[in-house]
Amino acid sequence: MTVLDPAGKHLHFVTGRLAEHALRGEVGRLADQLGFRYSIDVLPITVAALMTSPWMSSRISIPADADFILLPGYCDDDLTALEQLTSVPIVRGPRDLRRLARMFGQQQSAHGYGTHDIQILAEINHAPRLALDEILTEARQLQADGADLVDIGCEPGGGWQGVGECVQALRDEGIRVSIDSLDVVEISLAVKAGAELVLSVNSSNREAAADWGCEVIAIPDDPQSLAGLDETVEQLAVAGVPLRIDPILEPIGLGFAASLARYHETRGHYPDAEMMMGIGNLTELTDVDSAGVNVVLLGICQELGIRSVLTTQVIGWARSSVRECELARQLVYHAVDQGIPPKHMEPRLIMLRDDQLAPFGQQELAELAATIKDPNYRIYAERGELHVVSAGLHLSDADPFRLFERLAAGEGQSAAPTNLDASHAFYLGFEFAKAATALTLSKQYTQDESLDWGMLTAKENWHRLTRKPASRSGE
Repeated sequence: MTVLDPAGKHLHFVTGRLAEHALRGEVGRLADQLGFRYSIDVLPITVAALMTSPWMSSRISIPADADFILLPGYCDDDLTALEQLTSVPIVRGPRDLRRLARMFGQQQSAHGYGTHDIQILAEINHAPRLALDEILTEARQLQADGADLVDIGCEPGGGWQGVGECVQALRDEGIRVSIDSLDVVEISLAVKAGAELVLSVNSSNREAAADWGCEVIAIPDDPQSLAGLDETVEQLAVAGVPLRIDPILEPIGLGFAASLARYHETRGHYPDAEMMMGIGNLTELTDVDSAGVNVVLLGICQELGIRSVLTTQVIGWARSSVRECELARQLVYHAVDQGIPPKHMEPRLIMLRDDQLAPFGQQELAELAATIKDPNYRIYAERGELHVVSAGLHLSDADPFRLFERLAAGEGQSAAPTNLDASHAFYLGFEFAKAATALTLSKQYTQDESLDWGMLTAKENWHRLTRKPASRSGE
């Protein structure tokens, strides 16, 4: 959807008779708030979604001082000819007029949003058990999701002779690689093939690190006491090995809070050192959707200057962790950089519930039922119930099955409906299911629109209305 700055402009809105009342109320409120002038062109058609460019061209009336023409979002045909005829820029608005505020920049990300300085390492777990093609496929997807490096997770005990071939294949595709192993032989094969970072180094393998010629992650021998960490860091520094420090994040129940304190302690002890946090220890091992956890952990990293995170996305509730981290690092960077809470900046991370709802209300639905002249069913979900509105009809029920039974039986109508064939019944069932889901999760439901699942939203085709020929004036 186009974001438009309306301040000081004259916006000319084009709509049909059915949406006129609601549009006037919404536009009037926004004009007072945002400082723009407006006019509303109500064309002789009930449903604005049926308008086409050729049909509008002979009916639209544009004020001389109009800066933009705004059409309903459902008007999705080619507007080039209409724009040439009017000589005024044409913008498609949202399909739901209650989203005009967002189109006008309300609750949009602040100017300059999108910068980040946290690097994402995405691990492929148990890589030795996978075929090379499987590793390449997963690595490509991780990179596409936002990973800066793909981490090749080896098995405890080492011994994977194919690690060099794996790393070389990834490097040939332009994918940056880190190697997750303590085994000196595995690490040596990997770095010779092009791995640029080694996870991890402690007292068991730090002697060999000077020969690898790449950056390493220094970890303690004992995370609870940080034993061995200072010695490892010192030896690596003397040998000129570039390093990052990871004090190790522990799962909840196994010392999580104390491990967070150790990150803070380590930052105080090494104020200029690069650090890393393995956040998968929390997202993979906690019964909760991962997005919120990732945001909080990256917020901690941003405030402590921890510039890299290692994540995995194996278990079901964490399967989109890399994409979440890609968005979260931008969100927390902006919050820390600007000194503001990370609120109303990243709607793509709000997936389960919507931030706010825009109900029509009982009175407006009743007015809608009195105004509509066609038998098409409009579906709404608000106040704990599903609503079906058509010409002279308004039924509501919390149970979608019961609602359909009442509709099919002709309740509120002079006779049983004749437009509930199998295809239409299937369509209504599909929309009822979405509406019931929206009620359950306090999400905004708009007929023929996908529910808003943030970054996971899948665009939905428009099924409800079939376009009529442009020569018809509408109903």
